[in-house]
Amino acid sequence: MISITLKDGSVKEFNAGVRPLDVAISISEGFARNCVAAEINGKLAGLTDVISNDSELNLLKFDDEGGAEVYRHTASHIMANAIKRLYKGVKLAIGPAIESGFYYDFDIENTFSEADFVKIEAEMNKIIKEDNEIVRFALPRDEAIALMKELNEPYKIELIEELPEGEEISFYKQGDFTDLCAGPHLPSTGRIKSFKLMQVAGAYWRGSEKNKMLQRIYGTAFDNKKELKKHINALEEAKKRDHNKLGRELELFTTVDSIGQGLPLLMPKGAKVIQILQRFVEDEEEKRGYLLTKTPFLAKSDLYKISGHWDHYKDGMFILGDEEAGEEVLALRPMTCPFQFMIYKAGLKSYRDLPIRYNETSPLFRNESSGEMHGLIRIRQFTLSEGHIICTPEQLEEEFKAAVDLVNYCMNALGISDDVSYRFSKWDPDNTEKYIDNPEAWEISQSYMKKILDDIGIDYEEAEDEAAFYGPKLDIQIKNVFGKEDTLITLQIDFALPERFDMIYVDRDGEKKHPFVIHRSSIGCYERTLAILIEKYAGGFPVWLAPVQVRVLSIASVHEDYAYEVKKELESKGIRVEVDVRNEKLGYKIREARNERIPYILVVGDKEIEDRTVAVRSRKDGDTGAILLGDFVAMVKKEDDERVIW
Repeated sequence: MISITLKDGSVKEFNAGVRPLDVAISISEGFARNCVAAEINGKLAGLTDVISNDSELNLLKFDDEGGAEVYRHTASHIMANAIKRLYKGVKLAIGPAIESGFYYDFDIENTFSEADFVKIEAEMNKIIKEDNEIVRFALPRDEAIALMKELNEPYKIELIEELPEGEEISFYKQGDFTDLCAGPHLPSTGRIKSFKLMQVAGAYWRGSEKNKMLQRIYGTAFDNKKELKKHINALEEAKKRDHNKLGRELELFTTVDSIGQGLPLLMPKGAKVIQILQRFVEDEEEKRGYLLTKTPFLAKSDLYKISGHWDHYKDGMFILGDEEAGEEVLALRPMTCPFQFMIYKAGLKSYRDLPIRYNETSPLFRNESSGEMHGLIRIRQFTLSEGHIICTPEQLEEEFKAAVDLVNYCMNALGISDDVSYRFSKWDPDNTEKYIDNPEAWEISQSYMKKILDDIGIDYEEAEDEAAFYGPKLDIQIKNVFGKEDTLITLQIDFALPERFDMIYVDRDGEKKHPFVIHRSSIGCYERTLAILIEKYAGGFPVWLAPVQVRVLSIASVHEDYAYEVKKELESKGIRVEVDVRNEKLGYKIREARNERIPYILVVGDKEIEDRTVAVRSRKDGDTGAILLGDFVAMVKKEDDERVIW
């Protein structure tokens, strides 16, 4: 007999070899029907896995952490099973569960389209009705490779060959389908209640464009049709807000194949929003004691060899010149820190000179793989609100807190402070190739950061192996409308590069010492921030950020002069305004302005001219009636100055 300790602390006795499913049934048949997976001693497991020793058991439903993962992973296998039945010669790559669903990558001569989904879904439903038992088994390496050769699965063979010697190689079989997989899975295919295939996309094998392009089919699955429908409706709403679609419709940005992927063109309206943001950030940084720099867009490889980027980041850089051919080798900068460090080194510094805060609006260049790029979120040329604070150890805590305060100020102004989460990104001491090998310095800098974050009271999660190669980070994370998380803003403590660059200051004891450096951004990458704002506000920016704040519409040609008079008055107060005096119906002009998400529409006709008023239609409040021109100007000016968020 063995003891099973359940989540509520109760203990039950069972014969060794009991399955989590048996334990669930012992509680109640209804409860067991709702269970999809388990945790055995904290490790995710299937309901049919065997428990041989005293253990802690947590039985998981779909809504429990890990439950949806197992459920959707099984759905991915059912999809792969269906496609293997329908399309001869298809080869399988990988098929994991993801946050909101699952996908599987296929190597196949046919080109999938969403029109194929009806046929694939029908076959999946057939497999679900078959209710095939899902059975796990393991094989030695030679037998595992032989099985995959027999099934003509070269991608699986590659994965097996990369597994460490002695690693257990497990498979899952359901009816006529067998797949290499670590699991776990549902007990049978019939456990899937509702699913839907969502889209097809290209995906390079192993995420490298050096490898073959595969076809990836995305899907999702839920344990009831109501939740599936709710999810699909949410996705439809997300598509309406998708910056990649909406940003083009509103003429904020565009892309051109002949220019290249990841190289967006900011159109006048998008460029205006970026300009507003940039002026806001640079003015605020100047108030807080930052010194503006302007540095080159490229440098010799020598600079990046000093910083360590050549060793740790070379694959992500655009490199010009061939060293082997005796040419001078240059690289476009992926970050500005080495340049600002050289500015610091231009003269000897005393402790009295510190802290020094440098800021720069930095165009940067990173060689992102084509599979990673998306709209304005991840691109090859972007603009960063970059800064570096050089300070003494005694100043580090105060300066880091001040940098966080600046970030919070900017996020509050944009209305996104409630949309973010915080990640304390730490090094992995076993990953010696990725990080500078100085365990003592890592421990000191990470303890500094942890103390600061705890003092501030930030609610953060810790993440191993997410640090910069030279120090720990506070990453401020945000999700796009589809739920994918990206880093919006980052702040880093750097113990390594000051030594590499021999940055020194003379301390009060007369000794030369290396300072600390805080790498920080105040608003992140401007293009990514623009994408987030497009999605948050569905293109309807707050007044202070709107590229056009007011549009004046004339009812007839006789009202044109007054329309331009109104425009002149608004412009004199710095308000961004357009005039529409086209010979079109007023309703048409109003609808067009609404579709462009303009905050205020002013209509002028005979009565407005006579009374020196404007008829106001607000994006927020609708038709609010006539108001004196001077009062309207003052109202919009106040909203603009105070950065009011609608």
